Amino acid sequence: MSDHLTPRFHVRPPKGFLNDPNGPIQVGGTTHLYFQNRPVLDTSTPVQWGHATSTDLVRWQLHRPAMVSTPDGPDRDGVYSGNTIVDAHGNVRAFYSGYVRELPFQSVLTAVSLDGGASFSAPELAVDDPAPEERVLMFRDPFVWHDGERWQMVVGSERAGQVAAVRRYDSDDLTGWTYRGEWMHRRRSLTADGHDTGAGWECPQAVTVGGVDSVLVAAWAQAYLTGKVLVLDDTPGGVERPYPIDHGTSFYAPSIMRDSPAGPLVFGWLRESLETDAWADQGWAGVISLPRMLSRGGDGTLRSAPLPAMDTLRAGDAQEADGALLDTTCFELELPMASAATRLSFGAGEEVVITVDLEADTVTLDHDRASLDHRAHRGVVTAPGALAGGTQPWAVRVFVDGSVIEVFTAAGRAISARAYPTTPPPWKVQSVPGARLWHLR
Repeated sequence: MSDHLTPRFHVRPPKGFLNDPNGPIQVGGTTHLYFQNRPVLDTSTPVQWGHATSTDLVRWQLHRPAMVSTPDGPDRDGVYSGNTIVDAHGNVRAFYSGYVRELPFQSVLTAVSLDGGASFSAPELAVDDPAPEERVLMFRDPFVWHDGERWQMVVGSERAGQVAAVRRYDSDDLTGWTYRGEWMHRRRSLTADGHDTGAGWECPQAVTVGGVDSVLVAAWAQAYLTGKVLVLDDTPGGVERPYPIDHGTSFYAPSIMRDSPAGPLVFGWLRESLETDAWADQGWAGVISLPRMLSRGGDGTLRSAPLPAMDTLRAGDAQEADGALLDTTCFELELPMASAATRLSFGAGEEVVITVDLEADTVTLDHDRASLDHRAHRGVVTAPGALAGGTQPWAVRVFVDGSVIEVFTAAGRAISARAYPTTPPPWKVQSVPGARLWHLR
């Protein structure tokens, strides 16, 4: 895979396989972000927690892994997903899933950092695995937070009959946990707009926005990803009306930062949209999304937006986008409130088309013709309710970083995708008057 497809400002290790983001937390003005990582592309290699830090949530510094498997320990085959909190002693404490290949569940473990989040102690069991009579088939990915009175924990699960559930626990001291039953559950089905709700829910993330609790879940079904992160609002009928937090093809495995200077944030894993035999060409796979600010729309649903600090990546003033020739693969587009199609033409018949439709209130991302490489996946995805009610003067902001595309609409809808044009720059933009372009550094 060509170097022009390498992301520059999205978090990723220089080589190996990356997937779920884990436990973003701010400690003394520095944000620590962890992520599932293997130093090689072989996915049978035990997962470890990669580690990156930032002081502005835009520019990141990679560090040595913060956690690796403990030989003969309860995570000997992988340090899987979870989150972090600051405990009563001021230490960063991780809760995560420990993988042992021959056991039926990924047990919920905890480990403490005595150096501000750079490394963690040997793990201990945090809660018991489900009992056999509960008929639980999948159990993993704890998320812990303090609700102002007690510590709360949710864990993703699936039980017999393809019933996805979020199990809930609470504790006074992070040591003794009491199981409080299933907070939310739903039998697998399709939503009204055709999204598979999953046989199980992994990576559950609890967040309070606008006084309403929501849980983001990654819909999962027996060894394959359904591909959507769904929002379950803790409101009457909320579980019966799940909706996606991202309308694209790549965003999965959400990770919530409940408290930040910009309010609640969500990160996600942006999966490769390439056949696995193409990964070796680039030597790496997977990136972490941009952090996204969460808010409520007028209809009460969760919306997301890029951080204002993203503006600091702009290299100079905006230029007219229509007709621009790009000598970089890292740029931002801002599209005006006008019904029109904007084309990113890569050459040799390769292009991505972003269509704004004011009458239909939609934004569509078409990457069906993004690459001539037969190993690249294709798709056309549309975000509904994308424009009306928005408070922005623009319709769409588009961030392109090598093979990564993240689209944000005026009404807080997000679309993510991966595109793999075989042609390096110069690339051409065809848009409408008022569209603006920035190179990013």
